[in-house]
Amino acid sequence: MTATDTRTPRAAARTRAAATALAVAAAGVDLGAKAWANATLPGDPVSLGLLELRLAFNPGVAFSLGDTLPAWMVIAFTGAITAAIGVFAWRTAPRSRAAAWALAVILGGAATNLADRAADGQVTDYLHTGWWPTFNLADVFIVCGGLAVVALSWRNPHDQADETPSATA
Repeated sequence: MTATDTRTPRAAARTRAAATALAVAAAGVDLGAKAWANATLPGDPVSLGLLELRLAFNPGVAFSLGDTLPAWMVIAFTGAITAAIGVFAWRTAPRSRAAAWALAVILGGAATNLADRAADGQVTDYLHTGWWPTFNLADVFIVCGGLAVVALSWRNPHDQADETPSATA
């Protein structure tokens, strides 16, 4: 443990295991939804009121940025970012369970979009609102996890009720 770690090694290991399981679960849910969308939605959108299930493919990243770049470049870039998030989540787990879980949700979404893109150079999208570009559940995980990380960064470190006191306290 480093001087900045505030939890026992056992608690940190449990948080890392839970965060890993959360990331895998988030990725699995989105990969399943993408498989369902590919099998069910081609040419046949489903209206759910404000939300429409519509199959689309995005060769770029958010808002189709970089859609003219070679697929290998986008994969390498997003792969590096995904790896960095994974390392950051791993290192954050001993200090904050909440931040580790928020980062795990981001990691699950980023990893599933990366895996989807690696298959054919594009990401499968299936959620459409009519006023926003078509997106997928992984994008929801990334945005919600990012908002949680931002919200957690605003809290006072002394008010972190979800933390276990250090062994020296």
